[in-house]
Amino acid sequence: MCTEQPKTIYLKDYQQPDYWIDETHLTFELFEDHALVHSRLMLRLNSDVMDSRLRGNDVDMSGDAGGVSGHGRVVIPGAGRGSSPLPPLVLDGQQVQLLSVALDDQPLAEGDYRVDAHSLTLHPSSAQFELAISTRIEPQNNTALEGLYKSGGMFCTQCEAEGFRKITYYLDRPDVMSRFTTTLIADKGDYPVLLSNGNLIASGEHEAGRHWATWEDPFPKPAYLFALVAGDLVLIQDSFTTMSGRTIDLRIYVESENREQCGHAMDSLKRSMRWDEEVYGREYDLDIFMIVAVNDFNMGAMENKGLNIFNSSCVLAHPDTATDLAFQRVEAVVAHEYFHNWSGNRVTCRDWFQLSLKEGFTVFRDAEFSADMNSRTVKRIEDVTFLRANQFAEDAGPMAHPVRPDSFIEISNFYTLTVYEKGAEVVRMLHTLCGAEGFRKGTDLYFERHDGQAVTCDDFIKALEEANGLDFTQFKRWYSQAGTPRLEVHGHWDAASGQFSLLCRQSCPATPGQSEKLPFVIPLRMALLDSQGREMPLQLLGETVSRGSETVLAVTEAEQVFTFAGLAEEPLPSLLRGFSAPVKLSYPYSRDDRVFLAMHDPDGFNRWEACQALAVDVMQGLVQIQQAGRPLLPDQRLIEVYRSLLADDSLDPAMVAEMLRLPSEAYLVELAEVADIDAIHQVREGLRRALAEALRADMLRVWRRLQIAVAGPFSASAEAVARRSLKNTLLGYLMLDAADDMLAACVRQFVEADNMTDRQAALVALVNSPFEEQKQAALAQFAERWQGYPLVMDQWFSVQACCSLPGALERVEALMAHPAFNLRNPNKVRALIGAFANQNLIGFHRGDGAGYRFLAERIIELNTLNPQIASRLCTPLTRWRKFDTARQPLMREQLQRIMVLEGLSPDVYEVVSKSLE
Repeated sequence: MCTEQPKTIYLKDYQQPDYWIDETHLTFELFEDHALVHSRLMLRLNSDVMDSRLRGNDVDMSGDAGGVSGHGRVVIPGAGRGSSPLPPLVLDGQQVQLLSVALDDQPLAEGDYRVDAHSLTLHPSSAQFELAISTRIEPQNNTALEGLYKSGGMFCTQCEAEGFRKITYYLDRPDVMSRFTTTLIADKGDYPVLLSNGNLIASGEHEAGRHWATWEDPFPKPAYLFALVAGDLVLIQDSFTTMSGRTIDLRIYVESENREQCGHAMDSLKRSMRWDEEVYGREYDLDIFMIVAVNDFNMGAMENKGLNIFNSSCVLAHPDTATDLAFQRVEAVVAHEYFHNWSGNRVTCRDWFQLSLKEGFTVFRDAEFSADMNSRTVKRIEDVTFLRANQFAEDAGPMAHPVRPDSFIEISNFYTLTVYEKGAEVVRMLHTLCGAEGFRKGTDLYFERHDGQAVTCDDFIKALEEANGLDFTQFKRWYSQAGTPRLEVHGHWDAASGQFSLLCRQSCPATPGQSEKLPFVIPLRMALLDSQGREMPLQLLGETVSRGSETVLAVTEAEQVFTFAGLAEEPLPSLLRGFSAPVKLSYPYSRDDRVFLAMHDPDGFNRWEACQALAVDVMQGLVQIQQAGRPLLPDQRLIEVYRSLLADDSLDPAMVAEMLRLPSEAYLVELAEVADIDAIHQVREGLRRALAEALRADMLRVWRRLQIAVAGPFSASAEAVARRSLKNTLLGYLMLDAADDMLAACVRQFVEADNMTDRQAALVALVNSPFEEQKQAALAQFAERWQGYPLVMDQWFSVQACCSLPGALERVEALMAHPAFNLRNPNKVRALIGAFANQNLIGFHRGDGAGYRFLAERIIELNTLNPQIASRLCTPLTRWRKFDTARQPLMREQLQRIMVLEGLSPDVYEVVSKSLE
């Protein structure tokens, strides 16, 4: 068992550092079995901190240094190079071998400094000085993929959040911003490409067949944005002309076999740069922008200044090897990392509690970009579907935390859906409340005021307030209060006066450390519909100005009434349009109301929402019938809604595809008080089959029409993507009845498809079918053809891991022995183990607990190899309270098994200990 409990870091303890680092000069000597890192740091005393402490007479005679949250008191040391009124300098460092230290060119003896497992402490004698440090590290043995490591034959880095301290000793915190100059020295034959942040200022030959390159970044940045790459890579090059007429050199570096898969990423980059200029007025600042694709990477990508390092899955895209969803993901991730150049790099976060300052804001920006590039309605549907099934579950679990957390043990555990996705929803609400023009004014002020600074969420809010003359004091509770608010709305119609009232009640459940919540500001976008589905004019009682046909109500109190006057008939409200706030909405809609909204609501998102809510209502009712052992009969109204969608050829096929997809098992689990996973699975699969049977003729008609529409050369246009989406959704339904004609059509699509979207859709349908011979033949053919493409093989693993047919765990265990699987590669772990545990709920939650044991064993293996990935795999087990009394003890048993593990990493310890509290 972990005998020493990891330290908890608290936001309330934040203090500025005692020292600043104005310049950082780094030299890396890269070898096959080690790397030497030489740093020269130009430091100066933080005079503001010293003045503050001297005024407070805060003097500590112990000589002990401050902790991670601030190195911060005036210390009169009793040892070292003599007494000094200056505080000690405490540099972060882990898993590095210290070779030498020199202060102002004077080497220090071992008695002049102190080294432990986490830091290097020394005692400066002047307020401004130069510190030189040499360290030795072993990148080839770095399986955690933090700091400097090797991915295949390539050296690369990942320093966010605290990876730089695994390279050399440093003030590894985001509020210490420095100008970096980096020199790389490596064998020229093995590592012809040497890259770092900024602009290349010099390069040349070195001794013994080695060469060097020096890069200079003129913009101050924290160490987490440092990047280095050395490898044998090919270059894809293009350019972009900015709005001021500057030409930017655009470069993507990949391994030679991936050269043909980078065109989409490059096009996405140029579209992102243009969009950021047009929408936010943000122009790129350096002369060069580089992306490097890496196979082994814990995250999706990293926005290191000027040198973005990407997981290869977020760069490589070709119709033969990537699905339409993969194309959209590449576009979104490229945009996200590029947008960070301003919302994260030029203006960064003061401390890691402010992580959503850059991530929530940038996720909102990339979502808006994707909406502008594709279908805005479908993009919103996709984001909300993911949020409700996953982030809402996080809000309801043991790791629930505010968008701006109050504390953490391991910061890597707080790269969460709450920080990213809910953080983006918080920014979206600010955009709604300010309006598009007001939000732009606020962000202009924010970037202008804080360029080159490390700031807080409060600074962001303050800029929006001042630019718009608004007060967001109450709104900031979204940053400090955890949990998903519930918004209960009731309508009252007064025919005599022609008035319709909405009574809104908001509440928020208790979460760890927060038992009581104050009211939020909830923007409720809504309209009132008449009996024909038309939007009615909105006039609030007491107001003299009409609000048009749609409005946003600001719900700010625990209970609040809004009354609309001058209505000719009783309306049906269309509420929370566009999911204007991340809340759980309830309104006493009847099933007939939901049918009406699903067929007539002019708002595309709410039309989908009504269809989903109707399906949820039907399935929840069927779960109760299933539990009672009675026959399952689907509601004919749902079937008729689906029939009407199939009959309306004027609708966006992508939106129809979304509406035809039943709510996921994960979302139904999230909605349940106690999830009966067996009943949920049986009901959802039974309803899919009932829909396929009842609508077979309608589905066949549309499927055949789309077969003709998508014939011909492959196109990645939004229209072609939409048609493929609906066509393949219908294929999944039509394959449920096991008819020979559809089996033949599915096999034909698999064999003849000219793109991975159609090929994978056919493979999924075959793998989930009872046709064992065709299934095995397709899997074997797929693996043989794509064995040389790691990302395509990840898809192959996931398709099988997500198959809900009996024997899922045994299939996954067998696949772990496949030559293409590697436990040390995060993509492989996510594709097979993560997909099984998070998406194949009936397989993972099987009654004997074998799925839980399997996951716990993988977490234990990864605990020492890659603690970040191990901690993320814990999530399915942490939600043990959601399930029945038979499964709860089985899940807890595995958490306890992990908890008593000797050498448990802080990453895993934090998640497991909170889950067991």
